[in-house]
Amino acid sequence: MSTLFFCGDTHGQFDHLIEAARLHKPAAMILLGDIQATAPLHEIFAPVMEHTEIWFIHGNHDTDSVAQYDHLYNSSLASNNLHGRVCEVAGYRIAGLGGIFRGQIWMPGQAQRFFDPPSYMAAGGRGNQWRTGVSRKHRSSIFPSDIAGLQGQKADILVTHEAPSCHPHGFVPIDHLARQLKVSVSFHGHHHDRRDYSRDVPRLGFQPFGVGLRGITALNGEVIRPGDMDHVEFPVDPRRRPRGV
Repeated sequence: MSTLFFCGDTHGQFDHLIEAARLHKPAAMILLGDIQATAPLHEIFAPVMEHTEIWFIHGNHDTDSVAQYDHLYNSSLASNNLHGRVCEVAGYRIAGLGGIFRGQIWMPGQAQRFFDPPSYMAAGGRGNQWRTGVSRKHRSSIFPSDIAGLQGQKADILVTHEAPSCHPHGFVPIDHLARQLKVSVSFHGHHHDRRDYSRDVPRLGFQPFGVGLRGITALNGEVIRPGDMDHVEFPVDPRRRPRGV
């Protein structure tokens, strides 16, 4: 099988990805959200696309501005958005779930407020719309329909912006989705850290990896580039239960 690289939140910086792609020539690089592209995505990665495919999911910050949104979705790479579908990438079936849970839409452990974007728009009228669709902010919110649309499919790998429940700020619905898809491995960004999840594998039934801020991790878990904050020990409140339990 070909080499895949999973890339943590870039927040507008891409030189490290271009350097890694030139050095290692992976078959594909998958961006795990909070990309905050500073130019159309195909322009940023033009130097390496002849040997490396670029795929992505969005994060919560990718809808912060019209420019950042358009740099993803008006790019010629917009069709490589993995959110809400399963695609074959370099011989692997990869399922994607971009965005984050927000209480205005759905916070796991609480009642679902809106199932899908049309129901949210209908409840709020024009104030909940942008460019004939749901408001820009909530284009990076996870709706129950996003997960429902993936159920019944099968994949080898799940990529998400939010973390599964093994992270102190993770969510049980990510666990459930991974098991329903029958993936063997998952990768997430969002939290800018890289924790050891090895003790959680028997409970979860799959191997999760968190990829740190601007970090790069290969499919086998090898750290190609440590995240910028991987050395930081983030405090964990032992009283805190994962949201969604």
